[in-house]
Amino acid sequence: MPGGFQVMPPAIKTIILVNVAVFLLQLSPAGELLTIIGGLWPVGSHKFGGYGFHIWQPVSYMFLHSTGNFAHLFFNMFALWMFGAEIENYWGSRNFTIYYFICGIGAALINILATLGDPYPTIGASGAIFGVLLAFGMMFPDRYIFLYFLVPVKAKYFVAGYALIEFITGLGNQSMGSGSNVAHFAHLGGMLIGFIYITIKRNEWSIRQWFIRMKGAGRKPKGPTLYKGVRTGESATEEEIDAILDKISSRGYESLTAEEKRKLLQAGKR
Repeated sequence: MPGGFQVMPPAIKTIILVNVAVFLLQLSPAGELLTIIGGLWPVGSHKFGGYGFHIWQPVSYMFLHSTGNFAHLFFNMFALWMFGAEIENYWGSRNFTIYYFICGIGAALINILATLGDPYPTIGASGAIFGVLLAFGMMFPDRYIFLYFLVPVKAKYFVAGYALIEFITGLGNQSMGSGSNVAHFAHLGGMLIGFIYITIKRNEWSIRQWFIRMKGAGRKPKGPTLYKGVRTGESATEEEIDAILDKISSRGYESLTAEEKRKLLQAGKR
């Protein structure tokens, strides 16, 4: 492997260890209180006997999981490692960590809008994990993911299909007043915020420029797509890619020039 690339990169290792440690605390006598205080409560939930929303919850809820369902924690952490390790290796630990928390917090804010008046809290890292899944689909759109370890599906189709299922399921639960304990709109929120963030960074826009672009998008016949292809140009050699990866390892992803980023994305697509 090139220098700096790791099977378990440091940011993901830290996130997994913190999640496991918090899960063990949840199993202690103080666990119920920890879950109540740290869970993401809908605005106004105190009127229905809930704890109520507090400013720290869009962060703290990401580290809490259902103690009665170990699979909730396991599959979240497994997905974080499986889809996130390569992303962190390419972006660098700092950029990956920023992206992870932006997706998780963004998912929380969207979930709050979707659960106004509900009496139950949301817990789990799934919103941030879905943002990581979206990033994998955008960075490596033609990489194959094997469903049930058997059926090969390109990452871009897998991500798009997953998002569609979450959207339909979320709408169905709302229309039927379902008591589902799965926060579908938090999952979609993580994907949406991830897509916005990557689009801004990929095009080197400021936040203001992105809003201007979105304002003018209605006048164009074609809207944004899940994956924006890199600009055509001369393909990078293996030696150039190795040099770019060494630069990421020593100075971070943000040190790359626009041309180096293009070559790296093109190599990832191949």
